[in-house]
Amino acid sequence: MAIRILVVDDSMIFRDGLRLLIESRVNWEVCGEAVDGLEGVQKNRLLKPHLIIMDLSMSRMSGIEAAVEILKEFPKVPILLLTPYLTRQLAEEARNVGIRATLSKTAPHQLVDGIDATLHGEEFTIPMT
Repeated sequence: MAIRILVVDDSMIFRDGLRLLIESRVNWEVCGEAVDGLEGVQKNRLLKPHLIIMDLSMSRMSGIEAAVEILKEFPKVPILLLTPYLTRQLAEEARNVGIRATLSKTAPHQLVDGIDATLHGEEFTIPMT
């Protein structure tokens, strides 16, 4: 059975790149895409993915706000939060709301490891300086 991943990001170019990366892996598939946090909440209800990869900064609802809403209803769904500006404070804030992994968009080479770790129930945050 394929691992179903929901991608929530306001950049079509970034979503396309994530889709290529995800679908290059055996048994991983993008089950859906959303352009903002509000749509991400709705698509999660509809698609019930195994993992959500979500951008932090989006219109209508941020990634953290969307994660809070999703985790109220689906507390076990793993969420990997992406941001171009990852800080210790942001990683801690994300962890406090139940997000299992945070990763900088400037470290795409770490994304596969982040997805693997998150799917295996591990927390994953690239060390920050």
